[in-house]
Amino acid sequence: MSELRVRFAPSPTGYLHVGGARTALFNWLLARKQGGTFILRIEDTDVERSTKESVDAILEGMQWLGLEWDEGPFYQSDCFDLYKEYVQKLLDEGKAYKCFCSGDELEKKRELAMREGRKPKYDGTCRERGDNPEAPYVVRFRAPQGGEVAFDDLIKGRIAFPAEELDDLIIQRTDGTPTYNFCVVIDDASMRISTVIRGDDHVNNTPRQIQLYQALGFPVPQFAHVPMILGSDKARLSKRHGATSVIAYRDMGFLPEALNNYLVRLGWSHGDDEIFSRDEMIQKFDISSVGRSASVFNTEKLLWLNAHYIKNGDRERLADLLLPHLSKRGVTTLGGPDLLLVVKSLQERAQTLEEMAERAVFYYNAPQAYDQAALAKFEQDHLRAVFETVAEKLSDTSAADAAGFDALFKEICAEKGWKMPQVGQPVRIALSGGTQAPGVGEIIQALGSAEAIRRIHNAAAFLDAK
Repeated sequence: MSELRVRFAPSPTGYLHVGGARTALFNWLLARKQGGTFILRIEDTDVERSTKESVDAILEGMQWLGLEWDEGPFYQSDCFDLYKEYVQKLLDEGKAYKCFCSGDELEKKRELAMREGRKPKYDGTCRERGDNPEAPYVVRFRAPQGGEVAFDDLIKGRIAFPAEELDDLIIQRTDGTPTYNFCVVIDDASMRISTVIRGDDHVNNTPRQIQLYQALGFPVPQFAHVPMILGSDKARLSKRHGATSVIAYRDMGFLPEALNNYLVRLGWSHGDDEIFSRDEMIQKFDISSVGRSASVFNTEKLLWLNAHYIKNGDRERLADLLLPHLSKRGVTTLGGPDLLLVVKSLQERAQTLEEMAERAVFYYNAPQAYDQAALAKFEQDHLRAVFETVAEKLSDTSAADAAGFDALFKEICAEKGWKMPQVGQPVRIALSGGTQAPGVGEIIQALGSAEAIRRIHNAAAFLDAK
């Protein structure tokens, strides 16, 4: 195993967002390609907003995508004593100090800086205080002055910040709890993280964290900041653009391999290749090939990929995955057609499992009504003749598969002088209730001749009752 150690560190304040899932995927791919270690860490120091439901949703999303972790999940809330030790270490070494400025005082300082055209950062009032009043305080990191903080980002290249722009970061709040930037440094150092791949909304945190690594004597990891995902209006992807939760895409009938394939191509490319198997993603992924620009989420492209994976998917697996979508519609497959045959008849045409389930309902629930507009295209006498002839032929045929039934319909057309649409369409309506259904041969193979005859008789009776 290589020395590469990467991590995905979500905050459990909601579901697993597709942006977070892509970050997790990039970390996972790099670890798998280089034989490294992929660590899952739950950053739950925000006690008020962190919930067990969110943790469960994140784990569920990761597992559904197949992004198995090698170590963890670790929880920041289990490490408060460790964080306090390092806060005290910095205080003892003079690299941190207690700040007694009240909220009102800080706001006045900020307003004054804004009026004077200065950067509204902390002015260092308590940096050199020698007294220790009995008053609430935060602990601030004593940021080095002068020069710059720079790093070579694996995606964005060299990034530098003037040290004067970095104020004395609060590392411990008045209630004794540590702050995000401090916890991240301690966690990444104690977990020996070698490469930090995260969203580029963290770029401004990185110089502050680098200063903390250096002050604590920790090795500084490599950084790779992944550009954000935008909606169609080029604003940051959010609920107003549609679903952003990984589990929502599962519930909408997307396959995990389709979402993984889509996410890996959202900002990364390998020539003109569009479709990647899991193994191909691992083999070809290179973090340096991730683009520097934001990517736009395109649901149509995701649907195209999902249709590809459904079309080429294993039928037994698809049948298992389809069951919850059928159940949601009150459909049970017990005593009905073979679900594998149903899947076979639909997988060429379905973009999602939800769409497949909707189109599969008629197989298990015989139609109670028929597409009147479609039936109206044929003379009543013609419909009756078709239904009678097809039912009679089906009762005598030895055909057992779609090809055999299709051949039977060709024989009927030749015998009666009908064209295939004059037979196929009325029978499709009789069997399914409408025109948007698979070929009649496929339908009859799945339903069986006896059920097909019964439905054709029902359609004929419907005509007679009009």
